[in-house]
Amino acid sequence: MSKVTFDYSGAHVLVTGGTSGIGAATAAAYRDAGADVTITGTRGGAGDYDADLSGYRYLQMDIEKGESIDAVAAALPRLDILINNAGMALPSLGLDEYEPEIFERAVNMLLVGAFRMARRSRDLLAASTLEGGASVIGIASMSSYFGIPIVPGYGSAKTGLLGLTRALAAEWGKLGIRVNAVAAGLTESKMTAGTFAQDAWTAPTLARTPAGRLGTPEDIAQPILFLTSPGAGWITGQTLPIDGGYTVSG
Repeated sequence: MSKVTFDYSGAHVLVTGGTSGIGAATAAAYRDAGADVTITGTRGGAGDYDADLSGYRYLQMDIEKGESIDAVAAALPRLDILINNAGMALPSLGLDEYEPEIFERAVNMLLVGAFRMARRSRDLLAASTLEGGASVIGIASMSSYFGIPIVPGYGSAKTGLLGLTRALAAEWGKLGIRVNAVAAGLTESKMTAGTFAQDAWTAPTLARTPAGRLGTPEDIAQPILFLTSPGAGWITGQTLPIDGGYTVSG
């Protein structure tokens, strides 16, 4: 069976944190579908990354700093689709999210930062003429549904993202903006590399996953493109688990 394809010719897409992992796969999928794609990263320029980012417009952004988010939004002449992907689980940097300052940093990065990026993009999105409406997509997680002890801050923020998705969908529907989220299962990325290397983490997840494998960034990217397409034009305020069936398996 051939791969599903989308036509995003003429669409303007922003993928925050688009230099690796789910963000990079999503940016590439939109680019390959004809979209004009802007990505953000923390480094000074696209040439500072090992990956080839020549097919995108690159903007430096620190999702933890409001003024940096504002500057990215101000640099966009048009916007049809926002993929709120930037951020990470801070234990991947060796930090303890049970420390109040680290917990607060996680919530600021993953929930407040996502809200601010969406809020600063609202007027651009409202001016979109994209068929099916403009879209905001949040990247949620299995920690939006389950308590994962090592990431209390990350999990709290990703749980809050579900509520934010519902609230913005209800408020911005009148502006022609749809707001949805995807809840990614255990997916291979730079952030999860340490987890993938440990059978103690991956084996229980695999045992509970009906699809029989862990996720790839491309597994997440393709459903995102569907959710922002005209075919999903009557879907808003929803969170789609993409997890190989993990959440429905006992």
